[in-house]
Amino acid sequence: MAAMEWTDKLALGLGPMDQTHQEFVEAYNRLLGVSGEALLTAMDEFIAHSVEHFEQENRWMEKVGFPGCHKAEHDRVLAVCLDVRKRMERGDSALGRQLVQELPLWFDNHVASMDAALAAYLESIGFDTETGEVRNPPKADCEDGSSACCTPPAAPQPA
Repeated sequence: MAAMEWTDKLALGLGPMDQTHQEFVEAYNRLLGVSGEALLTAMDEFIAHSVEHFEQENRWMEKVGFPGCHKAEHDRVLAVCLDVRKRMERGDSALGRQLVQELPLWFDNHVASMDAALAAYLESIGFDTETGEVRNPPKADCEDGSSACCTPPAAPQPA
């Protein structure tokens, strides 16, 4: 399996997110070329990084009301990693290697879609990742003054 490389394609222009993504690539690369107990240790480190990585993005999304499908994706990937880790501990190293083989494709797609959308949205509202402050809140687009998607008004009831 080839090592993942940090490239401009993965850079989204949001410093803390890009830094965390670089660390993801490094944690992934530590999974390569190790086996046995060393693989379990590297998997534990990868999972620990992924928990922190996903929690960071999840906190940002919660603060700004970003759609939950992104968090759900994090939850699914983490659940798979934890399940595979348990199976690896019981001797199923082939499943562990399969996960390692599939992670780069998932990561590339996740960064290019969900993370790119989050980074663009955070930038558009002037979200400060350090303080959690929003400098440019989205303009209200609903009659009630919220920026949430509006539900159509109820149909008039016959008199």
